[in-house]
Amino acid sequence: MVGPRPIVTRRGPGVPRLLGTAIVLFAILGTVPPVGTAHGTATSPAAAQPTNPVGNFSAAINRMVELVAIAGSGILALVWVRVALSWFSNDITKKVQAKDRARDALVGTLLFTAAITGLVWGLAHWVLTGS
Repeated sequence: MVGPRPIVTRRGPGVPRLLGTAIVLFAILGTVPPVGTAHGTATSPAAAQPTNPVGNFSAAINRMVELVAIAGSGILALVWVRVALSWFSNDITKKVQAKDRARDALVGTLLFTAAITGLVWGLAHWVLTGS
């Protein structure tokens, strides 16, 4: 004798798909700074060429931080796209994996953001020096 058939429902493209698209767009567009800006401030050709060695070093470090931020933003966007694609799958195991990946991606995003914005450096400075 054959047992009862499982009930299968299909979701149409509605709020969950729209939410997934919004997450992906936010991850891609919200993390990459506009071209020609460094941390939200416009750069001019005169400001790009400091005259003293300390200014040259600071400009080089700032440019390196900007390049790391852009590269990291691309990596974070790929991580969140993977989470979104798994989250809206019809396979239950992929949804469970997506939940774990979403938690890991959120922690990674927060750590990356803290590192790029200087929060990690400021916290270490405060702990080590007390000021």
